[in-house]
Amino acid sequence: MKILSKYLAKEFTKLLILCQIIFVFIYLMIDFVQKIDNFVHAQVSTMNILSFLIYKIPFIFTQMLPVTTLISIIIMFSLLAKRNEFTAMKACGLDIFRVTQPVFVSAVLLGMVCFILNELVVPYTSSKSNEIWDLEVRKRDPTQFRGINQIWYKSADAIYSMRHFDYANQSMERPTFYFFDDSFRLIKIIDGKKAVWIRGKWHVEQGTFQEFDSKGGYETGRFETLRLLSLKETPETFLRSFGEKEMSPEDMSFLRLKRYAQRVIMEGYDNREYLVYMNYKISFPFIILIMVLIGIPISMKYEKRGTPFAISLGVCLCFLYYVVLGFSRSMGLSGTLPPILSAWLTNLVFLFFGVYLMMKVER
Repeated sequence: MKILSKYLAKEFTKLLILCQIIFVFIYLMIDFVQKIDNFVHAQVSTMNILSFLIYKIPFIFTQMLPVTTLISIIIMFSLLAKRNEFTAMKACGLDIFRVTQPVFVSAVLLGMVCFILNELVVPYTSSKSNEIWDLEVRKRDPTQFRGINQIWYKSADAIYSMRHFDYANQSMERPTFYFFDDSFRLIKIIDGKKAVWIRGKWHVEQGTFQEFDSKGGYETGRFETLRLLSLKETPETFLRSFGEKEMSPEDMSFLRLKRYAQRVIMEGYDNREYLVYMNYKISFPFIILIMVLIGIPISMKYEKRGTPFAISLGVCLCFLYYVVLGFSRSMGLSGTLPPILSAWLTNLVFLFFGVYLMMKVER
């Protein structure tokens, strides 16, 4: 039995490595062809293009791992069935489910590897590839942030908005400051053309102010330069905040998503998006085990139709999985489903489907 287990684990590993190399290469080629016009137009150097593609490999590796696992399982067990090796195992009194245990163990290990890569490697490499794209292709300054309409920031006792934040020049464009008292009643509004960080304080230029009193009245005025003594946020504060907001949740690690979701809800904003991706980070590696659960019965049930048919069916199931995953994630982001259910719904559906297929396999 140990010899057979080692044999199956070895064959599965070889096929997995081969399929993973093929799928990663195809993914990179498609991505390169789609972006080659952008690279040429921006006159990006060959070294930066290669760096961009290399940095994308860990992300592609983790995303393709469920697909290559299913394809590898189908190929391996289809070949075993075609050579009547399953018949020989049954004749020797071996239980098919027990024989496949090494493959399930391998799937668990692959799931752990996938989670570790997504937690430690993918956020860094994805940020580097995005940095190359922003700097070399989009010609964008990473220290400058622009909102579609406005950039908003909420502190303990104030809300700030600005059209443009430039960390390099320590300045804000078209800032508006809303100050509140302890009962969150609006007490002052300051609107300026520009705000500049000078000697540890923000200086607002060419603006107006409105100051409210407890009786409902207010005082208005204009100023050329106004020094904000009560504003505690520094340029570094806005750089960290806006930098994280521009970073895609898909490129964040689980721990960073958790911290950011807590901070967003404390600031009074909706953190649903980050909760959905946080749960997705945990649920995604489990699909590797589910793909094994689906691949074994498919390869054994359709052995007479040939390996190509089983592989085509497996690819269709992978495509269906990503469609259902995208749909359930969208429902979570829209608030139709709770974040945890939207992240795990696809796994539950395919888990029940895999268990059903396994029950139909002759032992």
